Amino acid sequence: MLVSIGDLVLDVSIVPEAPLEPDDDTPASITIGGGGQAANFCAWAAALGEPTRLVTRIGDDESGKRLVADLVSRGVEVKAVWAPEPTGAIAVLIAPDGRRTMATQRGASVGLSPEDLDEAWFRDARLLHVPAYSLFLEPLASATRAAIRIVREAKGMLAVDLSSAAGLRAYGPARMAYVLARLTPEVLFATEKEAETLAVPLDSLAQVPVLKRGALGCRVFGREIAAPDVEAVDPTGAGDAFAAAFCVAWQRGATPVEAAETAVSAASRSVSLVGARPS
Repeated sequence: MLVSIGDLVLDVSIVPEAPLEPDDDTPASITIGGGGQAANFCAWAAALGEPTRLVTRIGDDESGKRLVADLVSRGVEVKAVWAPEPTGAIAVLIAPDGRRTMATQRGASVGLSPEDLDEAWFRDARLLHVPAYSLFLEPLASATRAAIRIVREAKGMLAVDLSSAAGLRAYGPARMAYVLARLTPEVLFATEKEAETLAVPLDSLAQVPVLKRGALGCRVFGREIAAPDVEAVDPTGAGDAFAAAFCVAWQRGATPVEAAETAVSAASRSVSLVGARPS
């Protein structure tokens, strides 16, 4: 079982047909679907045939119920803590060159506390995937650390994704480096921007440091894995597809380099789709 703990939110993807005009209308393609780094990871892992569980806190509202039902229909086991706060949402504005600007309202997800957790949700985890988003804010951060302790006691492994350069700056790069040094993840995923923000060599913090380089592919143990040329439609969720494919392949016995090759292929497929999830 692969387990992830963190956000399940509503994604609103906006692809304008032309540059936005202040105080005026701009035609656009607008798509609404499921999002959240932890949830996206689970959706991609399940699509690859791996038993997958998401632990999350979500609003007890129509959006939350639809998001959970969608994940369950994709084969993900969802342990949802229902909350009075609204379900979170992310507006994703996608520029013609594929770059994204995101506005985030995390909603109910950050309220997950250690008291909400059932140890049984983590005892069978061969690997726990933790977005750094799940470490940035309390009480979710305390719940995540509690989950990590349970997984470690059961001899499971840990994969951490640095999630966001802006989030790292707000949290404090040195503080995050200290947290990672204590957590000792087996796998650490980072984009180039996140790695630069952290300002500590990734290989000093994890057994397998994986640098995600977008359209250029990735780097693992100094080995460059190139990405195939594809027409990028929407990069949202590509990093989550990458992490899921890497973890699935690695758990199935692939070497880190072989897992990275599989991950690059999955991420390349992801950017050809609108939205953060496999179709």
